[in-house]
Amino acid sequence: METLSQIEIISIVSLILLSGSIAGILAGLIGVGGGIVVVPLLFYLFTYLGYNEAIIMHMAVGTSLFIIVPTSIRSAVQHRSRDAFDNIVFKRWFFPLAFGALLGSVIASFLSFKILTLFFAVIAGIVSIQMLLNQKETKLPSVIFSIAPFFIGIISAMMGIGGGTLSVPVMNFSGIEIKKAIGTSAAFGTVTAIPASIGFMIGGFSQSSLLPPFSLGYINWLFFILIVPVTLIFVPVGVRIAHKISQDILRKLFGLFLAITAAKMFSDLV
Repeated sequence: METLSQIEIISIVSLILLSGSIAGILAGLIGVGGGIVVVPLLFYLFTYLGYNEAIIMHMAVGTSLFIIVPTSIRSAVQHRSRDAFDNIVFKRWFFPLAFGALLGSVIASFLSFKILTLFFAVIAGIVSIQMLLNQKETKLPSVIFSIAPFFIGIISAMMGIGGGTLSVPVMNFSGIEIKKAIGTSAAFGTVTAIPASIGFMIGGFSQSSLLPPFSLGYINWLFFILIVPVTLIFVPVGVRIAHKISQDILRKLFGLFLAITAAKMFSDLV
């Protein structure tokens, strides 16, 4: 990798500030952890910096998951202080989510760059459609509600997200008020991200010859240190907005963002 020019450094820092602030706001706003923003950011930065193509997506996902841990903790604490948290659901989903996330990180370590990218794009596209269609809420069967956290944990770990993208709709469709679903989902970000981060860390040890500087497995500490302070500053902004504006409008805007992200990822695979 060549030495970066001053303009390139300024551009990278600007991208980190912009994306980190958006990730922090989204983490507080809809309880998604911010991974849906951070993964594409890291993917493109790692590509630009010339990191090995075989490990770029794995590095982006692993680093994103580790960033989600402190971001989600701050978001959950903020929502809980506003009584937007469901303790019963949190206790019921805790272990299935954690186990699913650990399993998902192991599965992801064996997937190729293109498969992991395609998987991310497909899930983002499906969720964007669900958010944009504004379908009437239907009560999910209790059996689906019981097994959902296990699969949410798997998918979240593989995508490098906190789980809110899937857990908020599932909880809301099961009769849980949207603000409590968002607040509880923020806590789930930590539940899924910790075991998944450990999995990506261990999984990356076998690729040590391909890893860039400041990496521990598939987690890059340099970008973790650069992005986390920004997300933590902006989480409270998202929480305040979440308790003031229409969640229906937020879902549509975020659905549009997901659709654009999915389209971009698909185009990169063509």
